[in-house]
Amino acid sequence: MDSQAGVEFYSGILLPDMVNAHCHLELSYMKGRIPPGGGFTAFAKGMGTARTGVTPEQRVAAAEDADAALWCQGVGAVGDVCNGDSTFALKRRSRIGYTNFLELFGMNTVSADTLSELEREAAGMGLRAGITPHSTYSLRDGAFVSAVRTGTDSVPLSVHFMESPSEKELFEGRGEMHEWYVERGTPIDFGRYRTPAGRIAACVPAARDILLVHDCCVTEEDVDTVMRHFTGRVTWVLCPRSNRYISGLVPPVELLRGKGVNIAIGTDSLASNESLSMIDELKALRGVPLEEALTWVTEGGAASLGIDDRIGVFEPGRRSGAVLLEGVDMEHMELTANSRTRRIL
Repeated sequence: MDSQAGVEFYSGILLPDMVNAHCHLELSYMKGRIPPGGGFTAFAKGMGTARTGVTPEQRVAAAEDADAALWCQGVGAVGDVCNGDSTFALKRRSRIGYTNFLELFGMNTVSADTLSELEREAAGMGLRAGITPHSTYSLRDGAFVSAVRTGTDSVPLSVHFMESPSEKELFEGRGEMHEWYVERGTPIDFGRYRTPAGRIAACVPAARDILLVHDCCVTEEDVDTVMRHFTGRVTWVLCPRSNRYISGLVPPVELLRGKGVNIAIGTDSLASNESLSMIDELKALRGVPLEEALTWVTEGGAASLGIDDRIGVFEPGRRSGAVLLEGVDMEHMELTANSRTRRIL
C-alpha cells in the first residue's frame, strides 16, 4: 500500500470540517485594540472607542484575512454574528458556510423591524440568516420578544448568556452593569424575570433551537431552568479564550458535561481573542478527554447550527472536507503546545 502511486500518509488525527459556533467576523479589524483583563463592563465600554479610526476597506480586508485563516485551519462552517452587511459580499464567495445571526442590540431599540431590510439583503445574496436578540441584558422587554418572534424558525437563535456576574446582578438591581445603566439613565424593565435563565424560559418558545453563548457564570439551577423549558435543540457554546481575555473567567465545563447537554465551541471575535483557532480553544479547556472535545468542534458545532445533515462527521451523503490535527501526544491522547490543524481537502 505504501508503495502505490498517489497514496499520501499523514501523522496525526483526521477530522471532518470543524465548526466555529460563535464568531464576529466583522470585528476582525479590532484585534489588539481593546486591552485584555479589564473586565466585562470595561470591555463593553471600550467597544465604542475601538471602532473609530478604521476605514471600511480596512475592516473588509481584516475580515477577508480571518475568513482565509479559518478555512486553512479546517473550519467549514461558522455561526457568525452580524450588526451590518459589511461581510456579506465576502461570505457569498467564501468556501466556508456561514449561518448569519442578525443581532438586535441596544437598550434604546424598540423592535426587530430595524433588521428586516438586512435580513432581506442576506436572503437576496443567498446567505443563510436569521434575526436574534443579542443577550438577556442588552434589550428591553418589547425588543427582546420582537427579536425572538421575528426570527425565522429555520435558523436558531444565538444569545450571549451569563458571560459575567454583572448579568445576573442586573436582574437583582445591583452590580457594575446596573450602575452603568443607571448612570446613563437607561430603563431596565426585565427585572421581574429574576434571572437571565428565567427571561430565556419566559420569552423564547419551547420548540425553538437556541445557542446560549459563553455561559461562564451559569449554575446548575440555570441549566435546569433552561433544559426543563426547551423541547428544541439547546447548545451551550463555550468561548474560553475570549472569556480569559476579557475577565479571566472560566466556563463551568464539568457542570455542563455532568448535565449531559449539547456543547459546541466558538472563538468569539478578534476584539477579544488573539486568533480564531479552534484547537487553541480546546487547549484552554483542561481535563476534557480529547475524543470528546473533538466532537464539540465537529459534529456538536454542526448540530448547533442545524447543518449536521451536511457536515460534522465522515459519512456517505455528507459533504465535509478533511482536516489534519497534528502535534498530538498520541500515547496519552492529549493536545500539546504544538498541536495545530490544517486543511488537506
